[in-house]
Amino acid sequence: MGSTPHARRPGGAASPRMVRGARVPARASSEHSRTKANPVSETSPAPGGPSIDEQSITAAVDAALAAIAAAPDTAALKQVRIEHVGDASVLTSANRAIKDLPKEQKAAAGKLVGQGKGRVQKELAARQAELAAAEEEAALAAETVDMTLPTDRRPRGAAHPLWTLTERIEDFFVGIGWEIAEGPEAESSWLNFDALNADAEHPSRSLQDTLYLAPENSGMLLRTQTSPVQIRAMLERGAPLYIACPGTVYRADEIDATHSPMFNQVEGLAIDKGLTMANLVGTLDALAAHLFGGAPITRLRPNHFPFTEPSAEMDFRCFACEARLGLEHDADPDCRVCGGTGWIEMGGCGMVHPNVLRAAGVDPEEHQGFAFGLGIERILMLRNGVADMRDMVEGDVRFSQHYGTEI
Repeated sequence: MGSTPHARRPGGAASPRMVRGARVPARASSEHSRTKANPVSETSPAPGGPSIDEQSITAAVDAALAAIAAAPDTAALKQVRIEHVGDASVLTSANRAIKDLPKEQKAAAGKLVGQGKGRVQKELAARQAELAAAEEEAALAAETVDMTLPTDRRPRGAAHPLWTLTERIEDFFVGIGWEIAEGPEAESSWLNFDALNADAEHPSRSLQDTLYLAPENSGMLLRTQTSPVQIRAMLERGAPLYIACPGTVYRADEIDATHSPMFNQVEGLAIDKGLTMANLVGTLDALAAHLFGGAPITRLRPNHFPFTEPSAEMDFRCFACEARLGLEHDADPDCRVCGGTGWIEMGGCGMVHPNVLRAAGVDPEEHQGFAFGLGIERILMLRNGVADMRDMVEGDVRFSQHYGTEI
């Protein structure tokens, strides 16, 4: 109340009154002491942060340069990059810590860290280029192609395994003195059924089994067997006659793993004087040995076919399980080849029926004959382990390349 008013500065602000011996404001004193305690040449990071001094930064740079020089390839160099200039590296952590330093220390710290990191990045780039060039040179040397060598511009295929197997079967019959006979696939009903002693009500004549050709009642069909070739040969040449008839036949079947509307057969016919079932068995035993090797054990099971009398199914001992060792050995119950029976069905056979001989103009009192029929696809499945018939007709060249080459 009774004090003398002090003078004001221009603009209305009162100037502080200076008292002898008074202390400087607390803020000024604090800043002064902090400046004295932390010279620019020695920077202190925030608590828990990396040390930003020349010694620690130099050590980090030297470690990085040594690791770069020791990296043997670009993959190892990538790991070096992550360890020494990655987010968790000493240099990167120090660079992030600069923002927490006092303003007057940031420039010196930034220069120290920046120069060190720059050296490392420069060496990384140089080493990357050096290693990449070396790796490229090594790859080119390893993949060198002699451009002067001739090349096969067309990819190699292979004979279809069915064709290869058919030729193997033909070779067997030619080797024992037989001939190979062929005929048309579109046949008359008389040659396909009537001449083979099949009566008018035989189930094989139905539309469920046979594919007939238009117009209706034309009497033409796609042959269901190669037996018409045998009839044609007997009509044209008479007896004696020894022929094998391979070819494609047709049935009204849906395609699945074991059936197809189009497949291949080989049928054999021998007509001569004095032929018996013993000749038939000997021929089929020799064929089985030619196709499957070894000395196969065979058997005949009585059956009925209209074109042979007596008729039988010929089986041979399974070659895939213990049954192959002989009749005294039991088959493997889980064998996928024989189904645990120990026997594999080979095909139908028998002595040619006298009515078939008469239909073809051969006297059954003077000549006898035997005949048999085998499915070539079935032989291929057994011989080469083909599990699905569809693999044979899908046209994949890899199937032929795998199975189609034999020496």
